Amino acid sequence: MQPGPTLIPFLTPDRRAVPLVLSGFGAVGQSFIEATKARQQGDVHVAAIRGRTSEILLGPQSNVPDRTSWDPLSSVDVTLKRTGAAILVQAIPSSKEAHQRAVEEATTALRRGVHVVTATKSHLLTHWRELEEAAQTGGSRIRISGATGAALPTADLARVGLQGFDCQALRACPNGTSTFVLDQLSNGGKFQDSVLEAQRRGIAEADTRADLTGSDSATKLRLVAGLLWGWDVAQIKVETESIDEGTSAQAFLAAQRGLRLRAVASASLHQPMMVNVRLERVPPSDPLFHLTGPEKAMVFHCPEAGDITVQGGRSSPIGAAMAMLKDVLNLTESDPTGYN
Repeated sequence: MQPGPTLIPFLTPDRRAVPLVLSGFGAVGQSFIEATKARQQGDVHVAAIRGRTSEILLGPQSNVPDRTSWDPLSSVDVTLKRTGAAILVQAIPSSKEAHQRAVEEATTALRRGVHVVTATKSHLLTHWRELEEAAQTGGSRIRISGATGAALPTADLARVGLQGFDCQALRACPNGTSTFVLDQLSNGGKFQDSVLEAQRRGIAEADTRADLTGSDSATKLRLVAGLLWGWDVAQIKVETESIDEGTSAQAFLAAQRGLRLRAVASASLHQPMMVNVRLERVPPSDPLFHLTGPEKAMVFHCPEAGDITVQGGRSSPIGAAMAMLKDVLNLTESDPTGYN
């Protein structure tokens, strides 16, 4: 017999804080800890942090001790049992090395009835249906806002905000690094200098391949399409166009003509199970024209309601952490009455 869903303690009369297990303690994980501490309500509590090889259990008001005092890493099943966690929050890297761990942690939690909030993309891309089935088995839920655009609330729009709107297509610039670099090139900047400037400002990571090849943009659109249209994310095909040394002239020429070069990710019901990322020259009438710096945007094309655009959202560990915290708080809603 499979276990039933974990009861969220915040919903009980004593209103105890909801215990969370945080997996991953890099920049995003550390920002998540700070974001939860900044809340004054005391409604959530990180009861354990799982690092790469060690873990630490924490009391409600505990500070995170130096890693030298952490215990050896247990199985996620043991950690969940010891903490009584209602939610597993994943902030581990979307890397080959961490991929299997991400899969095992998420499926174990979901089958136990523990909800999963994740900013990790890798297992969503390969095990979309398996994770969904695990959640159905345990009566649990998956929230992925931190994986679809950090502070940009595209996942919520796709999952619930546009139900009944008959959205037919998506167009997006969901990668802040590519937009920033293209704008630098439009102003006459050199490619390598533009990339280095993005890194200096903390917009781009040390390895920019996923950003500049279009892979990251394609990933985010695949995830949103999966939420919006029920596509199996693991089966979506991708075609991309890269930003490289040869893009400089294109970007500069577009700017001379009053246009802006954008790395536009797109998907449509008219071309099912396909995501494209192409360099497009967009005019001022296009919402994607007006992005500045590392801003992101996604346009949902709804024939009767018209285009619905969400824009902004900081590309940073803080943005991803805030998106995860928002997902956690939505899962722990204590008073679903009135306008709540």
